[in-house]
Amino acid sequence: MLAGDLVPADLPGAWAGGLRQWLGVAPTNDREGCLQDIHWYDGVWGYFPTYTLGALIAAQLFEAAREAIPNLPEKLAQGEFTPLLGWLREQIHSKGSLLSTEELVEGATGRPLGTASFERHLRSRYLG
Repeated sequence: MLAGDLVPADLPGAWAGGLRQWLGVAPTNDREGCLQDIHWYDGVWGYFPTYTLGALIAAQLFEAAREAIPNLPEKLAQGEFTPLLGWLREQIHSKGSLLSTEELVEGATGRPLGTASFERHLRSRYLG
């Protein structure tokens, strides 16, 4: 549609065909297919990259917080959010309007934004 080679009326069929071809699944209706996310039919595709950046940043920040706070996952599981909130206030919230995103991430984690933390998160969550 962006390139002009697909008209909106043909989107449901193209969407279903793409799902079958690339993922081996077929939606039973448009609600499960091309209308499954408001961003597609509302034309706000630009949000998808921001979600990806958010996931990368979150994984890298959480990894750094885990290194800085002993037993962080256990504390969170017990409803103890104060240590994480304190770390976030010191590393992010207090500097949020003073630094760029890149500077915030690198300052809090000791390295520029990358994909390694997110990859580790995915492997741990889904393959571990």
